[in-house]
Amino acid sequence: MAYRYLAACTAALLAPVQLVADPLSAHILEQISVKGRQTDLLGLASSASEGVVGNSEIADRPLLRGGEILEFIPGMVVTQHSGSGKANQYFLRGFNLDHGTDFASYVDGMPVNMRSHGHGQGYTDLSFLIPELVSQIDYQKGAYHANSGDFSAAGVARFGIQNRTRNGAELTLGMDNYQRLLVKGNTKKGNANVLLAGELQQYDGPWTDIAEDVDKLNLLARYSRPLGSGQFALTFMVYDNSWNSADQIPQRAVSQGLIDAFGSLDTSVGGKSSRNSVSASWYSDAWQWNAYAIQTDLDLWSNFTYFLNDPLNGDQFEQADERWIYGGELSRHWHHQLGEFAVEHVVGAQLRYDDISEVGLYNTRQRQRLSTVRQDAVQQGSAALFSQSTMQLNSDWSAHLGLRYDYFSVDVNGDLAANSGDTTDGIASLKAGLSYQFAANWQAYFNAGQGFHSNDARGTTTQIDPQSGDNVAPVDLLVRSDGAELGLRFFDYTAFNISAALWYLNMDSELLYVGDAGTNEPGRASKRYGVEVAAYYWFNSNWSLDTELALTRSRFTGAVAGEGNYIDGALPLVLSMGLIYKADNPWQLSLRLRHLGKRTLDSFNQQRSNATTTVNAGYRYEWQRWQLALELLNIFDSNNSDIDYFYASRLPGEPAEGIEDRHTHPLESRTARVKLAYRF
Repeated sequence: MAYRYLAACTAALLAPVQLVADPLSAHILEQISVKGRQTDLLGLASSASEGVVGNSEIADRPLLRGGEILEFIPGMVVTQHSGSGKANQYFLRGFNLDHGTDFASYVDGMPVNMRSHGHGQGYTDLSFLIPELVSQIDYQKGAYHANSGDFSAAGVARFGIQNRTRNGAELTLGMDNYQRLLVKGNTKKGNANVLLAGELQQYDGPWTDIAEDVDKLNLLARYSRPLGSGQFALTFMVYDNSWNSADQIPQRAVSQGLIDAFGSLDTSVGGKSSRNSVSASWYSDAWQWNAYAIQTDLDLWSNFTYFLNDPLNGDQFEQADERWIYGGELSRHWHHQLGEFAVEHVVGAQLRYDDISEVGLYNTRQRQRLSTVRQDAVQQGSAALFSQSTMQLNSDWSAHLGLRYDYFSVDVNGDLAANSGDTTDGIASLKAGLSYQFAANWQAYFNAGQGFHSNDARGTTTQIDPQSGDNVAPVDLLVRSDGAELGLRFFDYTAFNISAALWYLNMDSELLYVGDAGTNEPGRASKRYGVEVAAYYWFNSNWSLDTELALTRSRFTGAVAGEGNYIDGALPLVLSMGLIYKADNPWQLSLRLRHLGKRTLDSFNQQRSNATTTVNAGYRYEWQRWQLALELLNIFDSNNSDIDYFYASRLPGEPAEGIEDRHTHPLESRTARVKLAYRF
């Protein structure tokens, strides 16, 4: 079936497209190569922990999986504890972000984070994104910008989509039956442009007991043109995927010889997912708007505890989520003079509505439903107003002040009347900053801001635990965070770019709705602080080196009997380094190291993971219209883990209460991939 889609996509790319040119429109921007690290942000950025990643930099880095594109954000870590089709696990600024709870992502103006999702709050699956079509990534860490709301306590990333691309086809083949075919191109008539692309990927992985059998399809169509005084774009995206999962496994199963390090205890887990969207945008110097409609489905089968809860059938469960999302944003931008001061204003409104027809949790065996834990339909809407003003106090000093108000309304219709109901809540956020450019190449920053994340709507109405039948207390819909940072930035276009930030962040509650159990997991307030440094050095036109370091301390605040104050999964150290050589002749060599420090796995810090270090390399050679690339991932075949957890599970014959053990998902072993591309 996948190859029929490929044939249709290829035919569409090669067929002529008839467009009507608008003689009153300006010319459309051609594709440009963006080098975001070499963008001078002095006087433009309002903090030291924001930046731009360009498409040329994305092309320079070997990626094991598409979600790793977020690792271009300094200090961000992307891992996986399950199958390749599932959203990645993210870590940033002392957060185990799970699948995205406190980091917001947007693609072409569309939110990626899923509210009240079947698997986890803020579920962020970037599998529908084709890295080669990203124009640039604008990122901001910290809640210091008024246009960022839900899920942005740790930061936000906004992915832009290219209006034009180079026509071409790419075939990548690799070990473990890795196959990827990308066809992309555009046609132009007058001032209008149509970009079409299709991606197919298949992959079995290095697992010994199952073939991951990833079968992914991505299609994209984008129409863009100048319209009036601005630029208009209309984008359609289609994503479909299915896979088997190699979930995390208990260490004792490996040490006892039941399975090897790449084995599985339940070979029937996996999932299928789809996402279809249409989005439209228009921007000019003064106005900007976007609107979108997104349809998503997910069926996910997992088994993390094996026979702990159900000794007869096992603990496999299914999480289902089916929804439509509608929304948009409108903003107005202008300048004026206030006495001696130049002032820049942005005001805007944002709307979002999630119509969730099914969000369910089911007990299963071999992917067949045995019973329903809970099944709900949820309607969740939000509206926000924001305003941010930047004042140039003099040639060296500038200040900004942001205000934001968010209003949420949720309606839960569950299979248990006691867990149904509706909730509303609102929250105001204040954000401010001051910057001082004290030399031609140096700028200092101070920022402070309030942020928040929404809790799962079901947690706000749940009064009875669907598993035990015990009474539980509903939770607040919105959770406040407060943060600040001191920053410093140096920029010299010819050689050096460095930024550093000393930051802290307080969170009112770490409480989560646990999709695996269908109920709330109590949490405490927390405090995090740390230091981040990102440095980029260009020795000459051939050699470049980048180094990104993040040191973090994360703790719960307030004592609780029987609990420590360490935050599970928090990363204290992240180091990333990359070296790139671009020869005067058309070839390039890149080498990249990523090191993760030991992670705490329990609140007393008695269980800690090992540190993880991986090294990847890439080689690329171009000749006329051809390109040959070789990627070698995990060069030294590290046997460290991708992620670790510590909890109780039960294997056949073990005590009814199970055994607490470390559960690990290993790094994928050393693998090689070869890509052949042709531009036409």
